[in-house]
Amino acid sequence: MGFTDEHLIPLVDQGLGNSAYLVDLGNGSALAVDASRDLRTLRAAAERRGLTVAFAADTHLHADFLSGAVQLGHDAAATVLASAAGHRTFPHVALAEGDEVDLGGLTLRALATPGHTDEHLSFLLLDGAVELGVFTGGSLIVDSAARTDLLGPERTEELARAQYRSLRRLATLPDHLPVWPTHGAGSFCAAPPGAARTTTIGAQKQSNPLLAAPTEDAFVAELLAGLGTYPVYFTRLAERNRTGPRVLSGPPLLPLLDAARIKQLLADGGHVVDVRPAVEFAAGHIPKALSIPLRDQFATWLGWLLPDTAPLAFVTGAGQDLNELVWQAYKIGYERLAGHLDGGMRAWRDAQGPVTATTLVTADQTGSRPYLDVRQYAEFTAGHVPGAAHIELGDLAGLAAEAPHGALVACGRGERAMTAASILERAGRTDLAVLSGGPADYARAHGRPLVDGTEAAHS
Repeated sequence: MGFTDEHLIPLVDQGLGNSAYLVDLGNGSALAVDASRDLRTLRAAAERRGLTVAFAADTHLHADFLSGAVQLGHDAAATVLASAAGHRTFPHVALAEGDEVDLGGLTLRALATPGHTDEHLSFLLLDGAVELGVFTGGSLIVDSAARTDLLGPERTEELARAQYRSLRRLATLPDHLPVWPTHGAGSFCAAPPGAARTTTIGAQKQSNPLLAAPTEDAFVAELLAGLGTYPVYFTRLAERNRTGPRVLSGPPLLPLLDAARIKQLLADGGHVVDVRPAVEFAAGHIPKALSIPLRDQFATWLGWLLPDTAPLAFVTGAGQDLNELVWQAYKIGYERLAGHLDGGMRAWRDAQGPVTATTLVTADQTGSRPYLDVRQYAEFTAGHVPGAAHIELGDLAGLAAEAPHGALVACGRGERAMTAASILERAGRTDLAVLSGGPADYARAHGRPLVDGTEAAHS
């Protein structure tokens, strides 16, 4: 069919750090690879090209998002392609090593590449005998390989050794061959930072430190050393993807709630999530509300910090996109969305609802407060304020008592720090302030150069 780069459309989810792919098969139909449940971008791309999604392939049982394959099967009668070893319970073509699927001119060949998960497949795209590229999912990714600890610590090393063999196998493909991974920079599936989302086999032989490891043991040590924490919702979604997400009959909606309904929801054990920018939350918010600003990373922190079993109500600000809020929640399996506060904080105040504020300061206003850094471990060790205490945001609810009294709570810019402050406030800590900015701003204002390493880090 004369396949070119224009036939492959990467669809990047910046928040989760993942790429899905839409492949124009040249006959009015398309292949979707690792599509998320939030299909808005994929559908828009298909509509622009006049394409119908005929095939939806998943490289593995995703832990970080719900697959959109079942929905595509329902809406477009797409044929779902996935690993036989995944034992999915919904209709699909179950593939194993070497199986091939005719896409209507092009061919998709399954390559067993376990490691990130037991049942992981890579998909080699061919035009006749010509290899066009390989979808590697969470196996070979740009300058790394995806994490192997999602099935528990007792399986981590075993899967790391499987990942070693999978990467070595992929490295035997031609050097010129494009590599189209799913996980990329920003993914908690252990992708390193960097702008590149795709690569080639030859480039990875030159730049991927895991492929440069001289032995299997060295590979395992290198891979495991790079594993940080990951959102707790990751432990739930693989099974949800095995049974298949609920098919949606239309876009999910977010009803309007009055102040009385919000108060009742809180009394009944629900949660209020304030998605306004951090500066607006600081100026005044509902007591016990959790601040998670609506941005690309909203889903990650929603899934890390709150259960999916309790009803959630939201406080939004002017001009915020409710569709974005809902889809970010739904793509990670959060469907108990009670609604959002009708009229926002103005309506809450008009209803005589209690309001609390959080102190927000710039780097030159911090005084002598002890510094609490809530960034990820790798960020902290790369450079932090001397003497800073360190508790990752995802761990903070369980370690609130260890936060320094009168702390200056800080992250990279301020959003996660405000989330952290709201967690501490829910635990009764009201003596804190939030830094608007990050460690570099603090260092400049106080004349204290940043240090690296683990000095003063909470382990």
